[in-house]
Amino acid sequence: MRLAEFILANVEGILADWEEFARSLAPGAQMGQLALRDDAEAILRATVRDMRAAQTLAQQASKSKGHGGAGGGESDRLDNASSVYGVARVGSGFNLVEVVSEYRALRASVLRLWRQSNPTPDVNNLDEVTRFNECIDQSLAKAVTGYTKRVDQARRMFLAILAHDLRNPLNTISLSAQLASYGAAAADPESAQALTQIDTSVEAIVRLIKDLIDFASTGLGAAMPLSPAPMNLERLCGEAVREAQAAHPNHRIVYEADGDLTVVADAARLRQVVSNLLGNAVQHGAADRPITFTLAADGPNAVVLTARNFGPPIPAELIPTLFDPLVRGASTAADASRRRPGSIGLGLYIVREIVAAHGGTVDVTSSPDAGTVFTARLPRRPATLSAQEGDESDRAHRHSMPPGALP
Repeated sequence: MRLAEFILANVEGILADWEEFARSLAPGAQMGQLALRDDAEAILRATVRDMRAAQTLAQQASKSKGHGGAGGGESDRLDNASSVYGVARVGSGFNLVEVVSEYRALRASVLRLWRQSNPTPDVNNLDEVTRFNECIDQSLAKAVTGYTKRVDQARRMFLAILAHDLRNPLNTISLSAQLASYGAAAADPESAQALTQIDTSVEAIVRLIKDLIDFASTGLGAAMPLSPAPMNLERLCGEAVREAQAAHPNHRIVYEADGDLTVVADAARLRQVVSNLLGNAVQHGAADRPITFTLAADGPNAVVLTARNFGPPIPAELIPTLFDPLVRGASTAADASRRRPGSIGLGLYIVREIVAAHGGTVDVTSSPDAGTVFTARLPRRPATLSAQEGDESDRAHRHSMPPGALP
């Protein structure tokens, strides 16, 4: 019996094996038959339909790369059933390793049962097994994609709710501490100092929440969302430098700007870049040496931002992972002790993601003589925005052409 026909004739037995294995996993121990089998029958029947359908070499190559059947109807049904299954397993408490193990068990079960029922090899067996394995691999890829997307959605929703629910009480605490400190400043300096510390700690928590939200928005390779508009980068950087100087009066910050510094960019995001670079420079820079922040035009199409400090140089082995998320390398124990409150190692990662979303680059050099220099190079217009404008211009040109004219 051909493998496709065998699967169709023995769906119940295969599902019983599937159910038994799923029940052996921790989440499945307390689940009923319907929940354990879930979309397994739909996956099996879609697999049979796909195995029976004609398949071109291009469709086979597409499957081998995890892209499904290149638009084939039966392959699309398999994709849909598999994606739904992956999402359902998230809700049932299965982890990703357990989902993969279910597919491994399904593959082994089908081939074992088929071999037992068909002991005489046939020349067509190899092709049948190949098609079956292609379908299972395709189904697993779609199930994993559905699973991870659902997990990512849940993570983003959790962080959004967390940020929303924390901001109001934190704002109330901060405002109350500020008001109370005004009244206590003259009568009780120690209380005023304590209230100021409360306000500083609230700011650290707010910064932490903001970093977490930004980190979540770039999960699974997604680009940092932007709202670009024409802006004066010199003015934005000047404001950010003044704010940093006011917050850190014991450090001297030198700001230099030169050239045409008008850009099309997301002002709020670039303020984060400048703020994080300055905060990093203050944190790791020597108090008796100035921090230099420069902004300059780099030809007609780009601008360059640099932040320099003269603290202990960054060890060469730390530089390759310096922009990775949740990495908090410190060159010395004293350096680690100066870490900013509310910092969990996301600042430089967020800088890199924002700059990359604008189509730019950021890098760092560090030496005892030249200090530590972070350099961010930004195009005057995000590449994605220029591409969109080009597409719109091309569409408008095509619409304006007379019928039959060649573009």
